Amino acid sequence: MFGLFKKKDPITEIKKQATQLEEEAYQLSRTDRKAADLKTAEAAALWDEVKRLESDAKTNNG
Repeated sequence: MFGLFKKKDPITEIKKQATQLEEEAYQLSRTDRKAADLKTAEAAALWDEVKRLESDAKTNNG
């Protein structure tokens, strides 16, 4: 209950979104290759954002 108002880690949330997009892309790859490629590109952009945020966190922490 106390975790209800706790601020979530943005990196974790972005990772979750990217994973979900990759799963959707996999499902779409069987029927609509173009849509699957778009989802994959979105996921790749999110993974790049995760890398950037993680590197920023490392430089700020030490």
